[in-house]
Amino acid sequence: MIDLAEDTPSNPLLRLGAQPIALTAAALLLLIAGVTSIAIWRAYTGAAPETDRVVASRQLQVRAAQASEQLVEKTKGLEATQQESIDQLQVVQDQLQTMKRLLASQQTDTKRLSDQVASLNESIDSLRQSFASARANETDTPSVTPRKPTRHRAHHASAHKRSRG
Repeated sequence: MIDLAEDTPSNPLLRLGAQPIALTAAALLLLIAGVTSIAIWRAYTGAAPETDRVVASRQLQVRAAQASEQLVEKTKGLEATQQESIDQLQVVQDQLQTMKRLLASQQTDTKRLSDQVASLNESIDSLRQSFASARANETDTPSVTPRKPTRHRAHHASAHKRSRG
């Protein structure tokens, strides 16, 4: 005879494994209960991670777009400022070149005038020397022609007229 007690396994897990339909139904019920509880919890709290993630990603996109626009505006502002600086630098360089030309012209004029003043000083010195030597010659040589008193001549001339007349 066959003992029926020996045919039935004593382990309860083995008994469940023998009935796969019951095991599948229990797992399905647990799964449905879990999904239903999550849906009820989200509906009750109003929190949906998927929508939160979508909202957060949209906010990040908006912030990134705003930051990009700000960078573009700042870059354009920097470009404008840089161009103004370049223009001002060009004006300053032009003014510097003009000042250099004016300075060179003034230095040339100053040199020419300095040469003219030196030439005039030499001429004045030579005139002084010639005048001084002329005076020295006059004092060294006495006058050769003796001078007669003017009365004597006048008297002599009137006596000469009387004798003729």
